[in-house]
Parts: sequence; C-alpha cells; structure tokens
Amino acid sequence: MEASSITLRPFKLTDADDLMSWAGDDRVTQFIRWKTLTSKDEALTFIKDVCIPHPWRRSICVADRSIGFISVFPGSGDDRCRADIGFALSVEYWGRGITTAAVKMAVPQVFKDLPEVARLQAFADVKNIGSQRALEKAGFFKEGVLRKYSYLKGNLKDLVVYSVISTSSDPSVA
Repeated sequence: MEASSITLRPFKLTDADDLMSWAGDDRVTQFIRWKTLTSKDEALTFIKDVCIPHPWRRSICVADRSIGFISVFPGSGDDRCRADIGFALSVEYWGRGITTAAVKMAVPQVFKDLPEVARLQAFADVKNIGSQRALEKAGFFKEGVLRKYSYLKGNLKDLVVYSVISTSSDPSVA
C-alpha cells in the first residue's frame, strides 16, 4: 500500500462502524489498554467521550476510512518534556507498513503541535514484535526492557521502551 494513501485525522462520529470493525477485535486490543468494543453504541460513546476530546488522538485512515489510531499522551509539570505514543491497527492491514508510515507522519506533527515535548516514547509488550518493528522502522531507538513494569488487563507485563527525540527542541522553552 502506498504511504500517500494513508492519512491521519481527528475521529468523527461517522467513524463508529469502522471503529467497531477493528476495536471490536480482541487481536487488535490485546496489547492496548482499551477494552474490546461490543456495540455501535459503545463505539459512538467512545468517539464522543474519549477520542474527540483527547489532546492528540488521530484516526489512521485509508480512503478516509478509519483502520486504526495513534494517540499521544503529553506529560505535565516537570514531565512536560515527554509524551507517550500508542497505536493500533485493524488486523486486515497488519504487515503492510501502514503503522510505520502513520507513526512517521505523526512524529513531526506531534513535535510541532506540542512544542514543549522533546522526547516521544513508546512502550511495547515484549511479545508484540509487530509494534516493535514498526517503531524501529519509524526511527525510534530501543532503550531496553522494563521488567514487570505495568499491568495490562490484569496481567503484569514486561515492556520494551523506545524513544525518539525532537531535533528542534529548545530547552529554554521551559
């Protein structure tokens, strides 16, 4: 798939059916904090209450159809220099380089939209090789494994931490 056919945009209520098609799939949600959606009403509520008001969440789209998401969670206070990035993609699009292309598109936009962020970091389950490869191909640096770092859906997980640093960060912005 051509990277030029991939776009990132804010979520819309009209994305509910597309969101259900991938966020209703346990294979997609297994490595993220979202619970698997079970109805169109749940999808609409999620878009309205979570996606739209989020400080930096974008729908990954092909032909303006939502096939996944990228979210950035900026830090605050003394942690405003960093933000966490996360993503997921519809199973039917796995292995095509779409996540890598979307992350590559998102990174410069995040640094532009959130000028205090100097470090963008990602955490991937040690078993989630696809996300690790996408991050590496998108230019993220693998920093190491954080053992027994976080619970995900009730299970204590080892996570691989990745980062990319803004090339235009100005420490005097603080």
